[in-house]
Amino acid sequence: MNQDLAREIRATYEKHGWRLRRILASSPAAALREEIAKAFPDTPITEAEIDALWFARSSHAGREAWEIRLVAEQPYALFEAFEADESEEDREDARREMENKMRDYAKA
Repeated sequence: MNQDLAREIRATYEKHGWRLRRILASSPAAALREEIAKAFPDTPITEAEIDALWFARSSHAGREAWEIRLVAEQPYALFEAFEADESEEDREDARREMENKMRDYAKA
């Protein structure tokens, strides 16, 4: 994962009220995961086929917006807004589907 680019992406999102909630990292190397953990403390890291960052923020009418952003020079992101009464299980299903779409895009 390009950590400098990831930091730039996080800074841009934070300017607009987004919070980094999760990190997807493609490298299984323990040393690299440790570096990522130091650079982004208190953010869960999940091994994945892509390098991506999950952001979330409050949206209008009690909704919560989530966006997954590919860590790449070419900007690519997917967005979903969840209803306030939507179950966490349904939200997690939608996030997994978004991760799958992101992975398919990155492989193409």
